[in-house]
Amino acid sequence: MSHTSLFYHIVFSTKNRKTFLSDDALPRTCQYMGGIARKLKCQLLLVNGISDHVHLAAIVHPTIAIAEFVGKVKSNSSRWIHDTFADLQDFDWQDGYAAFSVSPSIMPKVKQYIHSQPEHHKTMSFQEELIALLKKHGVEYDEKYICA
Repeated sequence: MSHTSLFYHIVFSTKNRKTFLSDDALPRTCQYMGGIARKLKCQLLLVNGISDHVHLAAIVHPTIAIAEFVGKVKSNSSRWIHDTFADLQDFDWQDGYAAFSVSPSIMPKVKQYIHSQPEHHKTMSFQEELIALLKKHGVEYDEKYICA
């Protein structure tokens, strides 16, 4: 029997950071993402964001790679958005994502951070936030892909 603790903080934005996710679309999309995760034997502890990006606190099952998990969440939620919201036919997620492994002891702080996204973004842009997260976790990045 294998034993794992695979907690992640995952962040991705809409294509070109377009403000697609309305006050109606965002919570419904977050709920739908929870269903996708359950089908993959994963668990979303919390999903939240603002109109141009989302944050996920997730426990990923050891049989699925993080890239596959994020890819399935993005592709299936995008298809659902197209089917559900007539005015969002141009919707798409960005190509990439950021994922950070998180200790279970820190997850409550991550969930609080995700919960406070609307308040947080009154003073910080998505690009500033992402750069801060990448630096905090020691992830090298090329700014041309962040600020494009």
